[in-house]
Amino acid sequence: MAERRRMGYSMHRKILDEGAVDEMAEKSDSKTSLSEKVKKSMRCSGPRLKNCLLGTVPVVSWLPRYSIRENALGDLISGISVGIMQLPQGMAYALLAAVPPVFGLYSSFYPVLIYFIFGTSKHISIGTYAVMSVMIGGVIERLAPDSNFMIWDNETNSSIIDVTSRDAERVRVAAAVTFISGLFQIVLGLVQFGFVVTYLSEPLVRGYTTGAAIHVIVSQLKYTFGISPVRHSGPFSLIYTVLEVCYLLPQTNVGTLVVSIVAIIGLILAKELNAYLSKKLPIPIPVELLGIVIATVVSWQVDLNGKYGVDVVGLIPSGLQPPALPAVSLFGQVIGDAFALAVVGYGIAISLGRIFALKYGYSVDSNQELIALGLSNSVGGFFQCFAISCSMSRTMVQESTGGKTQVAGALSAIVILFITLWIGALFEDLPKAVLAAIIFVNLHGMMKQFMDIPALWKSNKVDMVVWVVTFILTVLFNPDLGLAASIGFSMLTVIFRTQLPQYSLLGQVPDTDIYRPLEDYNQVRQVPGILIFHSSATLYFANAEMYQDALAKKSGFNITKILSAKKKLEAKRKRHEKKNAKKAKKAKEEKDIAIIEIDAEHDPSLPRAIILDLSPVNFLDTVGVKTLRRIRNDYEEIGVEVLLAGCQTGVVDNLQTGGFFNEKVTKSCLFYTVHDAVLHCQSSRKLSQDKTWHLSMK
Repeated sequence: MAERRRMGYSMHRKILDEGAVDEMAEKSDSKTSLSEKVKKSMRCSGPRLKNCLLGTVPVVSWLPRYSIRENALGDLISGISVGIMQLPQGMAYALLAAVPPVFGLYSSFYPVLIYFIFGTSKHISIGTYAVMSVMIGGVIERLAPDSNFMIWDNETNSSIIDVTSRDAERVRVAAAVTFISGLFQIVLGLVQFGFVVTYLSEPLVRGYTTGAAIHVIVSQLKYTFGISPVRHSGPFSLIYTVLEVCYLLPQTNVGTLVVSIVAIIGLILAKELNAYLSKKLPIPIPVELLGIVIATVVSWQVDLNGKYGVDVVGLIPSGLQPPALPAVSLFGQVIGDAFALAVVGYGIAISLGRIFALKYGYSVDSNQELIALGLSNSVGGFFQCFAISCSMSRTMVQESTGGKTQVAGALSAIVILFITLWIGALFEDLPKAVLAAIIFVNLHGMMKQFMDIPALWKSNKVDMVVWVVTFILTVLFNPDLGLAASIGFSMLTVIFRTQLPQYSLLGQVPDTDIYRPLEDYNQVRQVPGILIFHSSATLYFANAEMYQDALAKKSGFNITKILSAKKKLEAKRKRHEKKNAKKAKKAKEEKDIAIIEIDAEHDPSLPRAIILDLSPVNFLDTVGVKTLRRIRNDYEEIGVEVLLAGCQTGVVDNLQTGGFFNEKVTKSCLFYTVHDAVLHCQSSRKLSQDKTWHLSMK
């Protein structure tokens, strides 16, 4: 490797403190008031109205410029492919949501059309999603359990479930929670709260979706084994469900289990073949569609339901449901779940949307995405849909088959409309075990996320802890409570990292104005007589005391003991003064007793100055300001000058409003850079001196 050439440079300017910078740059004290900001935001003009319309309804902006020659064929193939995928996934995820399968088709139609109009991502596939579906299912099972719909059957002399009434109530619950979650997303989008997704870090989202996938798998075991466990809700419900499934395993329906095993093996083999031939085929083989077609034909011919007791989908009504107002009486019971759905759905969609936007060079408006998803869910709530988000598997298909714009999504919705109106009833004999198998096979991508653990262990152990804790909390406390607990834990890690920063002393890189930690570099040298103290985090109430303690430890001397000794010396001096005054008065000869003031030399064991590097500090609260004021007062009392360097404009304002400055303390103690502060100390001929008094007797 060629030796890097050292480039010489020189810079000639005055040593700049904060006051000098303000004077040279002519700092403005004028600030825009809140009322002026409100007035400015309320002003309306033609161009602003046009931009607002184009931003709120993006389809008006891009659809007139849609290139049929470049995009139409790719969007057509992509839309048909994704629409075919929506059929089995919509029906399967409806089982997760504990509603009849046809409502999964509705959820794959209405919200997709709404997103086509208001969304800004060109590639993501909006529709049913496993994690959202299992969260909806948890709410439904809590508010509309099977036990609420038991009726007496005179023919069998036993209690049976009134399936019609149960399903109707469950659809009402799903529509209510979906509508409220959509309202949450709309409100957050209107108040520009798109940044809320920043609280969902990638390790948190991946750990959460993996934990939710475990819930999905457990919820489908009843369809795999043909058993009927009681649905549990609340914390640790997954553990109770697993225990009950194990208890009911002897009651397994052999026919259902055989169908499940054959379907899972067949889907896995077909998907592997699909992956092998992906480079040779223009579009992927619709494995899931072929699976449900074959399973439906076999079930119809063999009569799996009648002969072997295999549970099938049942009645699928043709046509679309008329809109209905969501049940207002349920809003209070689902508001917490709705907020969790709103955050999770948005977090997953915007994360995937940004990935493809970066790949293809366009931007995704985070606030507009909130509004688009909110409208999709709230409008979907009127049409008995359940909450939707973005599916990774469908998005990959939409992109890989040539989809370039939102038109592909709209075409997939048209495919679903065609299926719902005319051919949906053909799948009434489809075994539910096959839908469960589709869910299991589609979750293999989420199961691969367990490989994040060793990768994060190597790159960032704190992120690995966030992943693992999020997974455990989600599994134990269910997706809704697990999300809240995970976000809380993730924020605690941030607090801990700012509360326990790294403290270090800085030294100068020879012949430069660059300063680095002494313990990390061999050629860095401490500036003689000057202590440069650096913290890796901001200074606020949680770490203010540790900041002082770390400074005392790094400085190598005990400021408390020195101040205590100085106070004792001061008290001793006052006692001597008082005693001498009495003797002088008694002898009336002041010349026999003299008090001599001596300027003591600076203690060589103490530094001449301490420079606090505040460049990492982005804000100061009142405790932080008081801490800096106390440090300055204490150290200057023993003759050590304290200077602040690298203060950001906001920090200077915090010091100003926090009362740090007074008649004696001005901005001359604040320096633009650490190097300015060092040069000031080196050029200063006289620092503050500590004065001591001695008694002399004649």
